[in-house]
Amino acid sequence: MEAFYKNSVKRVQNKNKIIKIIYVILGSIFVGLGFLGIFLPLLPTTPFLLLAAACYARSSERFYQWLMNNPLFGTYIKNYRENKGIPFRGKIISISLLWITILFSIFMITENIILEFLLILIAILVTIHILSFPTLKED
Repeated sequence: MEAFYKNSVKRVQNKNKIIKIIYVILGSIFVGLGFLGIFLPLLPTTPFLLLAAACYARSSERFYQWLMNNPLFGTYIKNYRENKGIPFRGKIISISLLWITILFSIFMITENIILEFLLILIAILVTIHILSFPTLKED
């Protein structure tokens, strides 16, 4: 009976290790997507970093602390958690890149009027969404 118990405990520990590894992998993927979101206007940054923080919190204190204290990524998460907003410069850059990308797609890539209309609608809605956040007063 004791051998059965020891084997069961090992299986649970191994399962927990595998789950932690999966969380670390997912967290790392979300950090990568969040990083890309800094440069790609239609890919959101903050939601991916929040997902990464949640994955790291469930798997690795070291990765979680790295993310939260990272000068680039930690700022996004802390500002979101504290409901501070988006820096004015960030709003300008995000909206500018958004519209440059959308207009480039409309004039150079697509010839479908419905798709062009949809892209304009997306750009308008994303612009409204970005502007709906408070503007963060920078120190």
